[in-house]
Amino acid sequence: MIFGGVKNMRVLCISAHPDDMEINCAGTLLKCKARGDDVFVCHVNNGDMGHFEIMPDALGVMRTNEARRSCNLAGFTHLTCNIGDLDAYYQNKEQKDLLIDIIRQVNPDFIITMYPDDYMCDHEATSKLTFDAAFMATVPHYETNYPATNDVVPIFYMDAAQGVNFQPTEYVDITDVFDQKIEMLLCHESQAKWLWEHDRNDYTQSTRVLASFRGMQCGVKYAEGFRQCMVGLKLRPKRYLPE
Repeated sequence: MIFGGVKNMRVLCISAHPDDMEINCAGTLLKCKARGDDVFVCHVNNGDMGHFEIMPDALGVMRTNEARRSCNLAGFTHLTCNIGDLDAYYQNKEQKDLLIDIIRQVNPDFIITMYPDDYMCDHEATSKLTFDAAFMATVPHYETNYPATNDVVPIFYMDAAQGVNFQPTEYVDITDVFDQKIEMLLCHESQAKWLWEHDRNDYTQSTRVLASFRGMQCGVKYAEGFRQCMVGLKLRPKRYLPE
């Protein structure tokens, strides 16, 4: 295992909805893959409420397939908790155990997840569930379907929606993979109309603007920003994110 922003790590991204990874950290994960890391992407919610016309049962399947298609483009392993939208709850034991098993199964070197102070409940619940599950996964006497992992691993928070109230402490230059990031985002075809009608949000344009803004902050064309979870046992004297 080699650290220092080089290669051969196992990276787990735990997002709320199927398109959150593409919007906020796909470029970074692509660079992780390029340096030799194994990349795993899990979305907690299945996206079944994200449309005006398509009914939840059909939409949840559609959005999961869109997420799988995006991961296949990048060579990532796709995982899901398949929890309905607006149903993620950080004190739900069943949901927490699902994430504990995913963490134990993947055995990551570090985790990227949602920022805990974001614009809607599923994002915040996913962040809190991940924080708890990452520690609980290391406790041998807390039994689930997989054995406990050995280490409490670092957690990095991806950007908040539209970058609001989020000041990155680390940046990743994604200029060379930005087009591929957008190609992955476009796999989520069901969301283009919904996000425009519900939020007046052109999601490819808003993604480009945020990446450009983060790039301006650190002197490159496009970048993604992150904050490390600064608590005991999760800090290391190494660079985990790509250079």
